Amino acid sequence: MSNDFDLIAELREQGKGTSSSRRLRRSGFVPGIIYGAGQETISLAIDHNQLLRKLNVDNFLSSIISIQINDKKEDVLIKDIQVHPSKQQVMHLDFLRIKSDEVIRVKVPVIFLNEESAIGVKLEGGTVTPLMNEIEVSCLPKNLPENLEIDIIDMKVDDMLYLEDIELPDGVEIPLLTQEEPNNEIVVAIRVLRIAEEEVVEEVELEDGEEGVEDEDSDGDQETTEEESESNSD
Repeated sequence: MSNDFDLIAELREQGKGTSSSRRLRRSGFVPGIIYGAGQETISLAIDHNQLLRKLNVDNFLSSIISIQINDKKEDVLIKDIQVHPSKQQVMHLDFLRIKSDEVIRVKVPVIFLNEESAIGVKLEGGTVTPLMNEIEVSCLPKNLPENLEIDIIDMKVDDMLYLEDIELPDGVEIPLLTQEEPNNEIVVAIRVLRIAEEEVVEEVELEDGEEGVEDEDSDGDQETTEEESESNSD
């Protein structure tokens, strides 16, 4: 397993309350727990600076992580991460313990290939419209992909690509398609943005309307002038 996805942690044996977590954060650590796989839940502390460096690694949040705790290693997935609303500070982490022979469900990033070269973009003036940036997959840990690459070079304007159109690696499934009532959602489409055209039409209609008002005012002035002329002649 790549060192990019390794963490070193310390056990937290006592003081698992709010005040203890607050003291831990002040000391530069992040509180967390590991649970699952039929084993006991353990509390741990992770160096905050170490964690920030790992979070800058692509796909870290959707990858299997090996946590070194004393002389033991745990393979885990991040199931929940709490971040301070206004600071660059991780407040808490929940890790799910995994087993090599048990299927896991993880959301992985979607990467669209050949966006600028797609027929609908290059030749037809369309815009790529992603509707999903990540997709949940199910597989054994050894088969977990870092991401799902989708080549859209052949897509034309108004074309849509669905979940069932994705070529999946061996041993990987999309739960939305395998559930009792499959949900074949749209992943990406190519569309023509018509906002600019609509604005031009509105401007033209507005100008036509203004000219109409001016014409009516002009006619009214002419009628008044004629009436005044007849009155003066009498």
